[in-house]
Amino acid sequence: MRVMVLVKATIESEAGILPSAELLSAMGRFNEELIGAGILLAGDGLRPSSKGKRVAFDGADRTVVDGPFPETRALVAGFWLWHVKDMVEAVAWVKRCPNPMPGPSEIEIRELYEASDFADLLTLPVKERGDRAG
Repeated sequence: MRVMVLVKATIESEAGILPSAELLSAMGRFNEELIGAGILLAGDGLRPSSKGKRVAFDGADRTVVDGPFPETRALVAGFWLWHVKDMVEAVAWVKRCPNPMPGPSEIEIRELYEASDFADLLTLPVKERGDRAG
């Protein structure tokens, strides 16, 4: 199963405060463990929402909203994409992770949909592409 592991933003990450050398080193070691275990598919940190944009959809209308965005706790500061056996394994790995922020922080784990979840809705060519992508 694939999961997206979301590092939630904090006041510090939204202010653009970069992690310390010690934290970068600890995260580097953790990422090497994930790679060694065959779990890490992708991952990276995100710049503050002040550097971002949102596109709001309403029917055919599109509205671009410049960051920063309110509600810091609802924002994402970084992510990993992992391939794990199950949610129990994902939680176990997150519990081993260094605290990604200088103070209190949260990491959210979300399972990705797979093409097989939509098997009844997909046409045969799309199903075949999905099977190869997984």
